[in-house]
Amino acid sequence: MVSHNRHNEVTVNLAMLRAMYDKDRVRANIGVMAGTYANANLAAEPGVLKNIYEANAGYRLHKRHELWIDAGIMPSHIGAEGAISMDCPTLTRSIMADASPYYEAGARLSYTTLNQKWYFALMHLNGWQRIQRQPGNSTPAGGMQVTFTPGNKLTFNLSTFVGSNRPDIDDSKRYFVDFYVVAQPAKKLQITAAIDFGTEEYLVNSGRYYSGNDWMGTALILKYQATKRSAWVARGEYFYDPGNIVVPQVRVAGVDMAAYSLGYDLQLTGNLLWRIEGKGYVHATPYFRRDNALFNDNYALTTSVAVRFNNRKNH
Repeated sequence: MVSHNRHNEVTVNLAMLRAMYDKDRVRANIGVMAGTYANANLAAEPGVLKNIYEANAGYRLHKRHELWIDAGIMPSHIGAEGAISMDCPTLTRSIMADASPYYEAGARLSYTTLNQKWYFALMHLNGWQRIQRQPGNSTPAGGMQVTFTPGNKLTFNLSTFVGSNRPDIDDSKRYFVDFYVVAQPAKKLQITAAIDFGTEEYLVNSGRYYSGNDWMGTALILKYQATKRSAWVARGEYFYDPGNIVVPQVRVAGVDMAAYSLGYDLQLTGNLLWRIEGKGYVHATPYFRRDNALFNDNYALTTSVAVRFNNRKNH
């Protein structure tokens, strides 16, 4: 668990002050943050960059069409789960979400159709979850996103990434694709299904790809709105990274892990949410250390109180 990685501790996961501007053909966003999420996920960033959730500005290129160019630090275009827990169906993130970017830095060209059903975007990025480009790397990365929303109860999203995550001397390339669907087949039921796949070059300038350098993840999340103020959330997931490409090797090589969770949400007030979640992990081989021994399984119980204040004005 990366975004919720503290054990037996009461702490601040994410505290953020965020401002947004959107008028005529100009928009801008800035968010500064603190907490264990920033310490864990932005550990590679220098100095105060660790405390920036987003800092970007955009210009609308056409008066009548939603054609925008944005640049700066932005939330990632990959995945159905983000940094803000209140905006995610589950309290903790899935393994595949923790193993893919939460943020990115670069430029984005985007277009939304007039009927609001299609969204297209192209990205020029500094790297895989990077604000400042990795030392020794001078090659830009790129990405693409296509979102189709045929109605208010169904969304399809395809996101990709292409680029190097190593110094230039390695000349390696990473190729990644993520696909998810969010559906509401019934008034009280929401389903999120996601799958991603990535591969990375193994040898310098080889152009060949090996199975040990592929990884994949999948998750299925069911959210049932039991009452107006309460909900139950169940999740099943699987993650496979035999070459430790995106999950660093800890005790044994490779990751071959399934996980399951059950959570309960209670909206205490309009802007105050209490959540509790139990989660279990099962690895194909002994992986988790307890009492100086390795076991195939491990468990976590997490609870949180989240509050959000909005002060929106038309300028």
